[in-house]
Amino acid sequence: MNNYNKLINNLETLKLFKFKDKLDDYIDLINNKQKTIIDAIYELTELEIDSLKEKMIAHSIQFAGFPFYKTLDEFDFSFQPSINKELILDFNNLRFIERKENILFVGSPGVGKTHLATSIGIENARNNHSTYFINCNDLIQALKKAYLQNRLDDKLKTLSKYKLLIIDEVGYLPIDIESANMLFQLINKRYEKNSTIITTNKPFSKWGELFGDNMIANAILDRLLHHSHVINITGKSYRTKDIISSTSDEVND
Repeated sequence: MNNYNKLINNLETLKLFKFKDKLDDYIDLINNKQKTIIDAIYELTELEIDSLKEKMIAHSIQFAGFPFYKTLDEFDFSFQPSINKELILDFNNLRFIERKENILFVGSPGVGKTHLATSIGIENARNNHSTYFINCNDLIQALKKAYLQNRLDDKLKTLSKYKLLIIDEVGYLPIDIESANMLFQLINKRYEKNSTIITTNKPFSKWGELFGDNMIANAILDRLLHHSHVINITGKSYRTKDIISSTSDEVND
């Protein structure tokens, strides 16, 4: 076996697949004196590093548990004129992460809260920041399970360490006192240490009813709202957008 074939085998063994795929192209460039050997090796290793970074990003996004993959480019700001587009786009710069600020999206079901939270979370994950997305009810069930297994402290410690924790759909289901207390412990552990994004269909004035205790609700809100951005979305539901458009077209016809 000649050295070229041995090199190919070595690259496969080392899983340097980008290097291997582009090797022939760069050999031709070297032979034609369009690249030096040093430049060729450097550029091949850069391709491999870029590939590794993309794999790490893909893993981070998958691990985060997002319900779907959507970016802010896919969000129809014209359909929700109540939203300050420039402010949302600035969230994608992740300055709020460095400042350990929270974001709270408040609005009726279907107005795009989860889309916005997810898009910002994906950008955070793409920048190699630990990110975790979870539905509020699923979070409560996970905390209850940890409590029953006598490992609540470990669970809270793990959740408190994420650079960004996204808690989706707060308020869609009632929360008992025990769950409210555990949720407070989590928010308290993250307070002024890491950023949290909340999506909720309940105005803050109704959180006392939601948690069944005004004191706990106020304690949670106090920590969430300090150093925060509150985005109230008052537009129509995206889920009815196509139906309304279709109905309008039929009327016009």
